Amino acid sequence: MQTLDFAPLYRATVGFDRIADLMDRVLSTEVAQPTYPPYNIEKTAEDAYRISIAVAGFGPDDLTVEVKDGALLVSAKRSDAPQKTYLHRGIATRAFERRFALADHVRVTGAAHENGMLHIDLVRETPEALKPRRIEIGRSSDVQGNVLTAQTLDA
Repeated sequence: MQTLDFAPLYRATVGFDRIADLMDRVLSTEVAQPTYPPYNIEKTAEDAYRISIAVAGFGPDDLTVEVKDGALLVSAKRSDAPQKTYLHRGIATRAFERRFALADHVRVTGAAHENGMLHIDLVRETPEALKPRRIEIGRSSDVQGNVLTAQTLDA
């Protein structure tokens, strides 16, 4: 497999290092993605999302949810491993670590453990500076020199 070196990109750009990191992470991850535990991602409102992870056999004390370096990391490890003899074991309770990359301005607002499911709520908060704004178009009499003054309007 061919590896790409993004060092020249870091030297030639300012502020785009996150894009290069994302490309590096995508290219370096394994092709086979883990399928345990199963999860859903749903859009609950215009700027709100919920990640639901099936965590049967784990209690709230066995689960860890943290945000680190622009990623949501969910991990589980059973603290008490009772020695039981199973005739059939269909519920996996093995330790896991699941990572979700978060987009810019996405914030985790809470997590809840309910009926064997871990629900993590997220919200996208777009800063005022990045929201679209309307610029009023001035008349030619408003021109001062070669600069036209722009005035922002509420949308």
